[in-house]
Amino acid sequence: MVPEDCVILTLACGKYRFNKLDFGTVAGLPRLLDVGQCNDAYSAVRIATALVDAFNTDVNSLSLTIVLFWYEQKAVADLLPLLSLGIKGMYLGPTLPAFISPNVLQYLVDTFDIKPISTPEDDLKSSLKQTK
Repeated sequence: MVPEDCVILTLACGKYRFNKLDFGTVAGLPRLLDVGQCNDAYSAVRIATALVDAFNTDVNSLSLTIVLFWYEQKAVADLLPLLSLGIKGMYLGPTLPAFISPNVLQYLVDTFDIKPISTPEDDLKSSLKQTK
């Protein structure tokens, strides 16, 4: 389960796994906020950069987990800008895109700490840096 002090931002196809669930509120705000569709990824990046400015840090130091669901080709329009911003530790799946060969995957893992999506429970534990 997602800890009660976490806010969940969703966008694109992956949101349909969550947007029907009631996660309650935190600090008077809904814990589940829908940012939009794939082409609204810029809004999510702006939210992250606003948090970077507010906390005077860098995006990879935020307590932020990006899970990029790969259901269709246009998801590359979300992945490439995130990579160009140097964002690390993203989860990608449920299956990997066809263009990601073993060598490309190894490069993404080594350079950007890309992780394949596993189970929701294991991904949540990993993203929260919990152990079994």
